[in-house]
Amino acid sequence: MSIETDIKQSTPFKSPYHRVMVNLIFTSNWMAASQMHMLKPFGLTLQQYNVLRILRGQYPEPVKVSDITERMLDKMSNASRLVDKLLAKKLVLRTECPSDRRAVDVLITEEGLALLNKLDVYQTEWSEIQRNKLTEEEAIYLSQLLDRLRE
Repeated sequence: MSIETDIKQSTPFKSPYHRVMVNLIFTSNWMAASQMHMLKPFGLTLQQYNVLRILRGQYPEPVKVSDITERMLDKMSNASRLVDKLLAKKLVLRTECPSDRRAVDVLITEEGLALLNKLDVYQTEWSEIQRNKLTEEEAIYLSQLLDRLRE
């Protein structure tokens, strides 16, 4: 299906660059909605999921909230608030940083790791569905093009 069909646009785009911009935004929102649908039964938002994945990537080392903020996909998210929500769900631990009392260290819990392991199964299934739409070479090329756009 084309972007024109998906957004019910009958007039042509002003340029191929305008078309790709709209297509990227639409596709990004479509992918986010798909991920949110997967996370909803687990009581997680996309941003909380992103924090958990960042923490798992550093495990067993703790991560400062400021470092989480730097690595988040959604730069508009409030990492401190997200950590508080994950703390309430017992998915992370928060401690005072021994080297800087003003900083806070965050560590993923065993419960958080177990939840991510469950979600990995769904992510693998989702990736397999996408594999039927793009070849591995196409996926690599698309990633390279997106990287170039952000340069």
